[in-house]
Amino acid sequence: MIELLETSNTTMHFQLKNLESFRLKAWYWGKSESHCTYLYDHKIAYPESGFKHLLAVGAKHICPMKERHSFDSVEMFHREHKSWLFGHFGYDLKNEVELLCSDHPDGIELPNAFFYVPKTVFVFDENGVEIISDEDQNKIYDEIMSTEVPEMTDGWGGKVSPKISKEVYLDTVKKIQNHIVEGDVYEVNICMEFLSKEADLDPFDLYLRLSSLSPAPFSAFHRVEDKFVISSSPERFMKKEGRRIVSQPIKGTIKRGATEEEDVLLKEQLRNSEKEVAENMMIVDLVRNDLARTCKAGTIKVPEIFGIYSFKTVHQMISTIEGEMKDFQPFSEVIKKAFPMGSMTGAPKVMAMALIETYERTKRGVYSGSIGYITPDGDFDFNVVIRSAFYNAASKYISFQIGSAITIDSEAEEEYEECLLKAKGMLSALNAEITF
Repeated sequence: MIELLETSNTTMHFQLKNLESFRLKAWYWGKSESHCTYLYDHKIAYPESGFKHLLAVGAKHICPMKERHSFDSVEMFHREHKSWLFGHFGYDLKNEVELLCSDHPDGIELPNAFFYVPKTVFVFDENGVEIISDEDQNKIYDEIMSTEVPEMTDGWGGKVSPKISKEVYLDTVKKIQNHIVEGDVYEVNICMEFLSKEADLDPFDLYLRLSSLSPAPFSAFHRVEDKFVISSSPERFMKKEGRRIVSQPIKGTIKRGATEEEDVLLKEQLRNSEKEVAENMMIVDLVRNDLARTCKAGTIKVPEIFGIYSFKTVHQMISTIEGEMKDFQPFSEVIKKAFPMGSMTGAPKVMAMALIETYERTKRGVYSGSIGYITPDGDFDFNVVIRSAFYNAASKYISFQIGSAITIDSEAEEEYEECLLKAKGMLSALNAEITF
């Protein structure tokens, strides 16, 4: 049934006949631990490829975060353990990078940054799985094979409410545009929260439903004790391979067509949209400037700009920016100097973030932040936490946020309707309705 290919003190590789079944069993086996992170690309073709298929179970060591030095803390923790790390950087680490603050309420209460060395790591490939653990891998394998995975349910079935009214949203768009007219900013990404304080649901089931409806190359299930992130992210924040750094902002989205002909027309419409192209170019310039702070002069390149890629429900415009890290540059500094990602703030970044804090009504937390992994060699891959739900199981608080980029050309009513349209995917996964 299994073929043992190689053995070390901590590693075994198992050949699997049914990888799909095993991955679900392993994840369901691991999700009951107080810490668990599952990353999956859903085998979606993506420039530079999506997430490595990984599952981290249990926390052997947890990174101690020195106040206002979270990025450095992760670097030192990695140097100490030289092991796999899994975790997240929350959006509000912006306050460590710039002179900013976050004063809004947070119903989820995940830490601003959290990383851990797992007890067990599963590295999936096309034919099997590598199990990395100090515990008996054969015992782990047997326990997983005997695990029963329940059928996916019809979803929670409750009701969520927007944190702000339509009138407040429309007024916010107008105020942002006034700032643009005055020359303060060119673009600001404004988000609104949808929430319920009475959500009794299974985060594992929600991830299965969300993945079925909207498979994504940077999807993540992330548990930190009784708090969960369920993500169907299509976007990479940053990847490191050796000295090479890659960032891939998304700006520009359009729905899929009902027919092949309509699909082609919609792709062309996105490719030729002056507004979407201008927004994408703006973020490309911002990312180039961010990478220039920690990469060697002359190495910043844009291998692809305005690339159109198709997913299950949408076409998206993706650009790829790369650079080579400076010698003796800590990997954490590369992340810190580009954080948070410009695709979720606007430009110029610092002023955009200040206006976000002024006009939004909810602390973003891990939303607009990043989930991912760091290898023992110090390579990493992190997504952009969008199209995600956040759940506090202790308080039954479910939340998701929807954003849109406001420019001088934005129509407030259209932006509001776009937010409601973007919310439909998560509402379907939750089997929930909006109450206004």
